[in-house]
Amino acid sequence: MPALTYPHVGATRDGRLPAGWRHVRHRVRLPDGAFAAAGAAVLSWRVHRAAGIRMDTDAARAEPGVRVVSRLGVGPLRMAAPCQVVWAVDDADRAGFGYGTLPGHPARGEEAFVVGRDAVGRVWFEVVAFSRPGGFLMRAAGPAGRLFQHAYAWWLGRTLRRLCARR
Repeated sequence: MPALTYPHVGATRDGRLPAGWRHVRHRVRLPDGAFAAAGAAVLSWRVHRAAGIRMDTDAARAEPGVRVVSRLGVGPLRMAAPCQVVWAVDDADRAGFGYGTLPGHPARGEEAFVVGRDAVGRVWFEVVAFSRPGGFLMRAAGPAGRLFQHAYAWWLGRTLRRLCARR
C-alpha cells in the first residue's frame, strides 16, 4: 500500500492544524434532530456521492485504513484523488472521519468531515483541512485551487443540509 504523502497525520482530528499549510475550516448548522442521519451520511460516503462526487472505496463505511478515490469531473476530464482514512469517530456527540492524501492526489494533506452536537444540542457539519500543492496541477491553479477547496467544503455542507431536510 502506498504511504501517506504528508506529515502531521491525524491533525484534523482535534483541529490543531500545522503552521505553513493552507487551512480550510467550514462549518454549517444542520436541522435540529439531524445528528444520526447526518453522521450516517458522512460515514457511509453518502454526502459525497449526493454532491456528485464519485467515491470508489474498499469499504461501505469510513474506518481507519480504508482507501478511497474521489473522482471529480466528467469523462476524460475526471480527476482522481486517492486518499486513506486515518481516523474515524462515531459516538454520542461526533460522527465523521479524516483522510490523508496518497500519491497521485493533486494536493498533499488531510481533510476531515465531522458532524457534531454542541453543548445545547445544535447539530453542525464541519470540514477541516490542511494542504499544500502535491503536483503541477495544484501549483498552477494557485489561488483558484484554494478557492476550489473552500467551494468544495461549502458544497458538501449545502448537500448535507439538503439531505437532512428530506429525512
